[in-house]
Amino acid sequence: MKKYPITYLFVPGNRPDRFDKALDSGADAIIVDLEDSVSLSDKSLARDAFANWFERRRYHSERILLRINDAQSFDFSTDRELVHASGVKGVMLPKTESNDQVESLASILSTKGFVVPIIESAKGVLNCARIAMSSRVQRLAFGNLDYATDLHISADTSNLAYPCSVITIASRAAELLMPIAGVTPEIYDDATISSDSSFSYLSGFGAKLCIHPRQIELVRQAFAPSNKELIWAQQVLALSETSAVAQLDGKMIDRPVLIRAQSILQYYK
Repeated sequence: MKKYPITYLFVPGNRPDRFDKALDSGADAIIVDLEDSVSLSDKSLARDAFANWFERRRYHSERILLRINDAQSFDFSTDRELVHASGVKGVMLPKTESNDQVESLASILSTKGFVVPIIESAKGVLNCARIAMSSRVQRLAFGNLDYATDLHISADTSNLAYPCSVITIASRAAELLMPIAGVTPEIYDDATISSDSSFSYLSGFGAKLCIHPRQIELVRQAFAPSNKELIWAQQVLALSETSAVAQLDGKMIDRPVLIRAQSILQYYK
């Protein structure tokens, strides 16, 4: 099984001096951002900066995504033109609320191009299943901070449990890759970064958005199976090979348990 990214690092589209640094940061993938981190006056500059840089770094295309502006914005049509002209494979679509928005973008992608819709509003959550079934969707992402803003609630994990469940269920039903968890705004609070990442991992997410390189390793640690889980998985597989009916720690090893053990060990391949 191909290993897909676990850490996605944002880099502002109007800071081309940071593009190569982001690639060298250790992140599995980087996201050049044309949306939130770029002011209206710098949008055109950011598009030109990405186009020029991506042409020189095309051999890294598997690790480079572009977050464009949302489908209801003034910049969306111009961003679509950039996606088509540059041939960038991975495109993140923020504030996705309908499958029509995804289809509009999917129609101009290159042959191997894919979309990562970001679910970050009440409408996005309600339409999540249809969005997940849209063309060229590789995996969903959760815009946790914008979602909290849209609903006028705090971004505490207790308030995010429901949308997280909706997104993971929709992803599984559509047979997508496990979704990408939203950002942790704290950069230097290791405990919060680790806690947020663990919550996302236990909620069924398979990756996380990062806003600073120092978050990368903490996220990767949280999304990796623990030593206890790894030992348990090895024992389950060993017992299943020796007996059709086996138990471990007083619990029956049935098909769901075996599949869980296999998925844990698959992480290390």
